[in-house]
Amino acid sequence: MPIVSRRATLLPMRAPPLPHAARLSPPRPWAPLSDAEWHALLPYLLPRSPQGRPIRELRARMDAIFHTACSHAPWADLPDRFGKPDTVSRYFRRLTHAGLWQRLLLALAEAAPAHPLRAIEHWICRAARRAHRILGLPLILLVRRIGLRSALPAPPWLLPDPLLSETLAALPVPAAPPRGRGGKAWHRALLGSMKRLLRDAGGRARIPRSVRLGWP
Repeated sequence: MPIVSRRATLLPMRAPPLPHAARLSPPRPWAPLSDAEWHALLPYLLPRSPQGRPIRELRARMDAIFHTACSHAPWADLPDRFGKPDTVSRYFRRLTHAGLWQRLLLALAEAAPAHPLRAIEHWICRAARRAHRILGLPLILLVRRIGLRSALPAPPWLLPDPLLSETLAALPVPAAPPRGRGGKAWHRALLGSMKRLLRDAGGRARIPRSVRLGWP
């Protein structure tokens, strides 16, 4: 069984790896964590409260988080057997602010196919999608870089693409357009292309709820 530090801290954050080939995680219906899955997850968690007290029923609390993450229901709809929704959602927010989901996504990006964390990859990605409401653009940037598309809150072509904006900023502007009428058309085409690239970099201002709910 993994050794858990007495301090309520998470494993240190590693530097993001180079861009990976994008993949969608195979969907998996929620089920209680197996012993192997729990032991693989445990070293990443905060085992103590901010006051230093051990968290009771930590495994059940993570089951509750993944149960809600695998649905589109609010925390208030959490079944009674998981305990108080406010307690679970508060722990979820605490884990989110502590960087848990980024660490797990980075671990998944490097994990071998047979690693126990890969068995719950879909659940971790769904939890990260819910954490996007707190983490915002930095999470999207990380997910795009490591290629775990299931952790994005919507289809990637509708979301901001910071990597594209960085590429665009580094592109040199051609200094020698054609002369005469051809030069005007050249400038219009260039400006139109830049406008489309900037739109893609910024993402859509509004994504329909039906699209977000239908994203696997």
